[in-house]
Amino acid sequence: MKKVIAIDGPSGAGKSTIAKLVAKELGYKYLDTGALYRAVALNLVRLGVREDASDEELIPALEKTKVEFRKGMILLNGDDVSREIRSPEAGHYASVFSARKPVREHLMSVQRDAALHSDLVAEGRDMTTVVFPSAHMKFYLDASVEERARRRTLELSSRGFAIDADKIRLDIMERDARDSGRDLAPLKKADDAQVIDSTGLSVDNVFRKILDIIKKGP
Repeated sequence: MKKVIAIDGPSGAGKSTIAKLVAKELGYKYLDTGALYRAVALNLVRLGVREDASDEELIPALEKTKVEFRKGMILLNGDDVSREIRSPEAGHYASVFSARKPVREHLMSVQRDAALHSDLVAEGRDMTTVVFPSAHMKFYLDASVEERARRRTLELSSRGFAIDADKIRLDIMERDARDSGRDLAPLKKADDAQVIDSTGLSVDNVFRKILDIIKKGP
């Protein structure tokens, strides 16, 4: 396996933005695992799979679900779904279905295989604890619910989605509960992860702080 810098944290903490910046700075590949789960969830919904579907129902649907990264795009069965997966609905279903064992097993090899060929900056919910437990360096990026709701509101507004600030805040709290409370690969801080609270910090401040830690080494 090549060198991996793994970043975990709750929804809206800024993981994707920071991971992209770190990857670009170091010349690593960026692995957006959240996008993988969103794309899988999107296809499951398209196939009519219910949130409470059994594993037996999930498995054949997953066999019809091929997700790839290609030239900055997220491809679902060959189609670019980069914009569709950023909707609030895709985020909701990604959180729901990511708690299911067949879904996580379906994507595990995709994620780990990426580290066989390139140095990676991988971000998600269980990068430091499950997918890459032996990562070269580990970070847990956090922020308050209010800060994350504010960022999510700005992001969705910039993408042209309808905005309901109260619902966004509630969705974040519910997602936190699902992600940290699930039995399978729950969101949690790895014992050897560096914790960075980005509340009130600019993107550049967080980026520089993490980069300084990386340069000092594990």
